[in-house]
Amino acid sequence: MQKINQKGFTLLEILLVIALIAILAAIVIVAINPAKQLASGRNTQRRADANTILNATYQYAIDNNGALPTGVASTVSCSTACNTILATREICKTGGTCTGIVDLGVLTASGKYIVSIPNDPTTSTTDGSGYYICKDSTSSRVTVCAPGAESEAGTTPTITVTR
Repeated sequence: MQKINQKGFTLLEILLVIALIAILAAIVIVAINPAKQLASGRNTQRRADANTILNATYQYAIDNNGALPTGVASTVSCSTACNTILATREICKTGGTCTGIVDLGVLTASGKYIVSIPNDPTTSTTDGSGYYICKDSTSSRVTVCAPGAESEAGTTPTITVTR
């Protein structure tokens, strides 16, 4: 009689390998934390957009003897204004109806300063961009803020850029 020697894996061995792969995959997904990474990426975009708006505003001011675009309101403290969001300081998005909000259309009119006003990745409204601008009445510094910033480390920051 001839002995048949079968080679292969048992069902138990296959199940153990699948379970081990699943456990390792779960650990990697938790370590990477895709929600946090996406929020961080959107906040980085907000910082870049706020810098872009502020740079375009200052380039306009340089070309116009220090005059800021009309509609940039003065307030006692821009940091306070950004934390207590007032709709009258929100920047109108390109192509929006700018009634009651800041119209920076002079920056986009010829494409000289900026092609279009950036929109917040998640919180722009019908006509607003989700970014706010004001001029500090005591220091004359301009601040652009993005109050829609997302939580990255348990706290929800307000992204502000001041010059």
